[in-house]
Amino acid sequence: MLAAPAWASIDVRFIEGAPKDRFEITHRGACTLSDVRLVIDLAPSAAGLIFDTTATGAGVDVFQPFELVEGADALTSHTPVNDGDRQVELSVKRLAPGTRIAFTVDVDDTLGQRGITIAGSEIQGAAVRVLASGFTATGRFSAQGDGQAATPPCR
Repeated sequence: MLAAPAWASIDVRFIEGAPKDRFEITHRGACTLSDVRLVIDLAPSAAGLIFDTTATGAGVDVFQPFELVEGADALTSHTPVNDGDRQVELSVKRLAPGTRIAFTVDVDDTLGQRGITIAGSEIQGAAVRVLASGFTATGRFSAQGDGQAATPPCR
């Protein structure tokens, strides 16, 4: 009898906060991930979300720069997050099961009336992508502010 391959997921949770919003990325699975890129893409979000990182730019009132607050040792790099950007890419060198990466940044709404306060329904539709050699998976954020994408099978 052959065992089915063990699949894992990357779970991303958006947490609205003041003055900083937070993204928590957790690896759910049985094997360590290596050489994987994780992308959070706000472009398809329901409210046209953007990263607001400077006082002069596309955001509203309060701004906060991108700051890794957990799991930096799991990364080789991340793309710069500039004011008005809609995407961040994290290059993962090694991520053990159950490990979390978290970052803070300000996220603003460009289509609604509230601007600086983001409800889960406003991030709905934003994408979470996992990319590895020969593998791509995309998931979407729900109205509850959670997103999930599959990862490559364990080897």
